[in-house]
Amino acid sequence: MKQNKLIAAYIFAATLCVSCVDPHKEHNAIAESPAHIGEIYFSQKQAKEAGLELETVTPNEFRNVIKVGGQILPTLGGEQTVVATADGIVSYTDASVAEGSKVRAGQAIVTLSARHLQGGDPLLKTKAEYVAAEKQYTRAKALFANKAISEKEYEQVTLRYETAKVAYMAQASGVTSDGLSVTTPIGGYIKNILVKPGEYVNVGTPLLTVTRNRRLLLRADVPETYFKHLPSIVSANFKPAYEDSVYSMSEFNGRLVSYGRTVEPGVAFLPVTFEFDNIGTLVAGAYTDVYLQSYPKKNVLSVPVSALTEEQGVYYVYVKAPHEQEVYVKREVTVGMDNGKRVEITHGLKAGEIVVKKGAYQIRLASTSTTIPEGHSH
Repeated sequence: MKQNKLIAAYIFAATLCVSCVDPHKEHNAIAESPAHIGEIYFSQKQAKEAGLELETVTPNEFRNVIKVGGQILPTLGGEQTVVATADGIVSYTDASVAEGSKVRAGQAIVTLSARHLQGGDPLLKTKAEYVAAEKQYTRAKALFANKAISEKEYEQVTLRYETAKVAYMAQASGVTSDGLSVTTPIGGYIKNILVKPGEYVNVGTPLLTVTRNRRLLLRADVPETYFKHLPSIVSANFKPAYEDSVYSMSEFNGRLVSYGRTVEPGVAFLPVTFEFDNIGTLVAGAYTDVYLQSYPKKNVLSVPVSALTEEQGVYYVYVKAPHEQEVYVKREVTVGMDNGKRVEITHGLKAGEIVVKKGAYQIRLASTSTTIPEGHSH
């Protein structure tokens, strides 16, 4: 009898212990059990706030990539230098003009004034020379008609008149109350301003450079060790040094122009050149990373660059758990080639799995707590 009472007491004590289990600790125990290690809870509200985007892993074509350095360049004839058409002191028609300002063809940009200089105003001199040459030409024309001067003398007077006329007319059309206006011959953007307001310049002095920027060149500098791969290059992606965006030739009507076939002495690189439309934000002269794309590989698994996170040289993606709306799993992957926009995955993913392509960093932050909230089932 005494033994039976003792057994009953043990059963009662065990019942009390079970009934006092903290429900939250119970959920923590579930989340930390071997079956759920690595699972991260990320609610639909969190996903919306983070702008979370998913992508289904699908085998597709992926081109081999050669990553090199390069530079964005203006096309030949795409730039023109505006020069001083007379001697004078420089002033700009718009005080806010700056490098990068948009200009139209024929727009007056600079005014040259020499009115208060010791040598006098060159325009007034040009006009005086023209008027004098015109009078001499009119007189010579009448004399030649009456055979009073030789044909050679008449031709010399005519030449002086035509020269003076061209010089004056070239300047007269730009005369304003402030001086002589200098216009840009093409429309586009100011690339370089070469003189400051108040500087004195002589005729022919470069004042500024204007670039059309309608078409640009991308020159990739490829190590000569890749020479045998150059004939297979068909396109390229590129990332300018001044921004994070990666652009593709296919987006801007780009085309391969040429690739080098000889190496110059002292240079270990071969140029590969593309031509493409400028979208208005690209800067000629800027250096860039270039991802040259050559022959294709079939049935390759890849993910967007934004899907990858890196920890001490190891790469991870976040995979949506099967049959779970708000649970993700951190997965180590092995990466292959990178074309700037997408990365080849050689190990760690299977076709049909769903990965986070935008918002991976936010999920990484959420992974500091693996607790599955109360009411979430498995």
